[in-house]
Amino acid sequence: MLSGVFSLLSALLLITLDAVDVAFTEAAVGAGISIVLMLSTLTLTSRREKKSKNSNLIPLMIVIITGLVLTYGTLDMPNFGAADTPSQIHVAREYIKRTPEDIHIPNIVTAVLGSYRGYDTLGETAVIFTAGIGVLLILGRLSLRPRRRAKKIEKVL
Repeated sequence: MLSGVFSLLSALLLITLDAVDVAFTEAAVGAGISIVLMLSTLTLTSRREKKSKNSNLIPLMIVIITGLVLTYGTLDMPNFGAADTPSQIHVAREYIKRTPEDIHIPNIVTAVLGSYRGYDTLGETAVIFTAGIGVLLILGRLSLRPRRRAKKIEKVL
């Protein structure tokens, strides 16, 4: 619960700093979904861990291969913070120049996400919301199964 309160206070702080987009994400993920997932996990776990009959070698190899492929994919990327990347040369300068005139918002990131890329932000919000609802539905079904079994056993007894 303290983690949820901390996330909510962080979201309020971010709102006062004119970073509404980051505050919304913090409130949705930090105070909302993570608390629900933690409480759902606590209700679904038992006191004793079941012994695993499967080998951990195959998942380990999959993780290592995936990590190597992802690392290989980043080799041709420009250096972090390089001034000669296309987004720094063309797009960023336009946003910095036009934001005070077009939108009159002091935070350029909020202006870009809320106005220039508003539909994209709406789509990302819909994806996060849909993923959260999906997780809640899956966890809700899993938590109902033991109760149904217990009711059937009570009827038999």
